[in-house]
Amino acid sequence: MNNAIETHASNDIFSETFLLGNIGAPFILGMAVGYFAKKMLRTALFVGGAIVSILFVAEYYDLININNLALENAASSAAEAAKESGSFLLDRLAVFTSRGVSGAGGFFVGFKLG
Repeated sequence: MNNAIETHASNDIFSETFLLGNIGAPFILGMAVGYFAKKMLRTALFVGGAIVSILFVAEYYDLININNLALENAASSAAEAAKESGSFLLDRLAVFTSRGVSGAGGFFVGFKLG
C-alpha cells in the first residue's frame, strides 16, 4: 500500500517531490548563478571604468596617447565576451530540466535581484 502511494506521488506533477526536484532546485540554482553573474558584471564594469578613467587622466597630462579605434575595438571585444559567457550560462542551466524554463527563469530573477 505504501509503495503504491510513493509510485503515485512520483508520477503526480503537483507533488512536492516532483516540484522541488524538477522546478524548485533548478530555479534556485539559476537564481544563484544570475545573482552572481550580475554582481561580477557590475564589478568588471567598475574596474574597467576605473582603468579607462585612469587612461584618460594619463592622456590629459600627456603621459600617454590613446588610440580611439583601439579603445573602441577593446570595448566591443569585451562586450562580445560578456555576451558569450551569458549565453553559456543559460545553455548550461537548460540542462537541469527538459525545457530549462525554471533554470532560465531563476537566472533572470537572480540577475534582476543582483
